[in-house]
Amino acid sequence: MLQQLVNGLILGSVYALLALGYTMVYGIIKLINFAHGDIYMMGAFIGYFLINSFQMNFFVALIVAMLATAILGVVIEFLAYRPLRHSTRIAVLITAIGVSFLLEYGMVYLVGANTRAFPQAIQTVRYDLGPISLTNVQLMILAISLILMILLQVIVQKTKMGKAMRAVSVDSDAAQLMGINVNRTISFTFALGSALAGAAGVLIALYYNSLEPLMGVTPGLKSFVAAVLGGIGIIPGAALGGFVIGLLETFATAFGMS
Repeated sequence: MLQQLVNGLILGSVYALLALGYTMVYGIIKLINFAHGDIYMMGAFIGYFLINSFQMNFFVALIVAMLATAILGVVIEFLAYRPLRHSTRIAVLITAIGVSFLLEYGMVYLVGANTRAFPQAIQTVRYDLGPISLTNVQLMILAISLILMILLQVIVQKTKMGKAMRAVSVDSDAAQLMGINVNRTISFTFALGSALAGAAGVLIALYYNSLEPLMGVTPGLKSFVAAVLGGIGIIPGAALGGFVIGLLETFATAFGMS
C-alpha cells in the first residue's frame, strides 16, 4: 500500500505539470489546448536527441528541452490560435485537434512510429526503506516537479508578468485599457505551460525508458481530466488534480482494475 502511494505521487507529479499547462491557457483565453500532450511528446524527443546525439548532461538537456518547447508553444499560439482569438469555440477546438495531429504525425514522418529507448543519462540507485523501495530517479522526478510547481506559483503571484496573467484572466479588455500587453501576456502563458509540458516529457521518458510519437495522447487526456477535477483555470487545483489522478491510476493498476 505504501509503495503504491509513493508510485502514485511520483506519477501524479508529472500529471500535475501537464495539468498546469491546460489550466493556465484555459484560465487566460478559455481554450482547451488539445495539442498540449503533444508538446510533452516533443519535449521528450528533444531531450532524447540532445542526450543521445550530443552526450549532453541530463539537467542541461532538461533545461534546453524546456526552452525549446516554450518557443514551440509561442509559435503555435501565434500561428494557430491568435488568428482565431475572436472565432467560435468550435473553430478553435478543431484547430487545436489539427495542431495535435500535425505534431504527432509530423514526428511519425520524421523519426518513425517505433518506440525508442531513452538513454539512461542517470545511473539508477535503489533505496529500500522498510516496505518502500525507491530509486534516485523517482526522487529526482518528484523533486524537480515540486520545484517547478513552486516556481510557477512564485511567477504567477509575485512577478509583474504573473500579475498581468491574473489580470488578463479576469478581464482582458480592462487589462488592455490599463496598459497591459495582452498578446505578450498570452504568449508568455503558452511559453510557461509548454515549458512545464516539455519538462514532464523528459522526466517521464527517463522514468519509463521509452518514447514514441503518440506518447502524449493518453497522458494529455489524463492531465486534462486532472485540470477539470481540480477546477480548470485554478492553478493549485490543477496540481492537486494531477496528484489525485496519479494515485487513482496507480492504485487501480495495483488492484487489477485497469
